[in-house]
Parts: sequence; structure tokens; C-alpha cells
Amino acid sequence: MELTITTPALLFPTVSLILLAYTNRFLAVAALIRKLAAQYKDDHNENIADQIKSLRLRVRLIRDMQMLSIFALFLSVVCMFSLFIGEVELAKYIFSASLLSLMISLGMSLREIMISTHALSIQLKDIDDDLKL
Repeated sequence: MELTITTPALLFPTVSLILLAYTNRFLAVAALIRKLAAQYKDDHNENIADQIKSLRLRVRLIRDMQMLSIFALFLSVVCMFSLFIGEVELAKYIFSASLLSLMISLGMSLREIMISTHALSIQLKDIDDDLKL
């Protein structure tokens, strides 16, 4: 495979969009945490405490997803620099590490979505149980 300076540059728009999506997720989760924390202060509901614990995990996952995506972008820049100075073999390893970092980030994103979906299904089950009464 031939690696040119434009190959790692292809990751720039991809990673930028991924970071935007991750930031939107983070902002939504942060707003929900603030809302639930205020509710918990009022009534100390155990259900709310469990939701906050789940959201804490999601925030950590999103943070790690963002860091790995930024690391992938950083490695893409280092790869481009390596190609610029003629270190093609080194650039291939760096680009591989960049892709691996991005794949791990996407895998973590999948995990975060699964946690979110599970939390929503629990919430909907509670509502379904109330509607059947």
C-alpha cells in the first residue's frame, strides 16, 4: 500500500465530525446530570442516584472517546510530518496507530450507546408499568 500525505489528511473531517457528535453527547449528559442532581437533593430518590451513577460512567466513556479521537488526529498530523520528512515506514506505523485509536474510540461509542439505550428501556418499562395500572 502506498501512503501519501493526503491519506492521513482524510481523517481530519471524519474526526472533526466525530468530536462534534461526542461533544453533543457530553453536553446532553451533563445537562441531564445537573437536572437529576437537583432532583436528588430535593427527595433523595434511590432511582435517581442509580441514574446518576450510570450517567457518571457515560461521562467517563465520552471523555475517553474524545481523548482517543484527538489522539488519532494528533497521530495523523505526526504521520503527515513523517511522510513530509521522508520516513515512509515510520509513517505507516503511526497511521496504523491512528486508525487503531479511532477504532477504539468508535467501539467505546458503541458501548456508550448501549448503556444509554438500556437506561431508556428501564425508564420506558417504568412508564409501561404505570400505564397498565
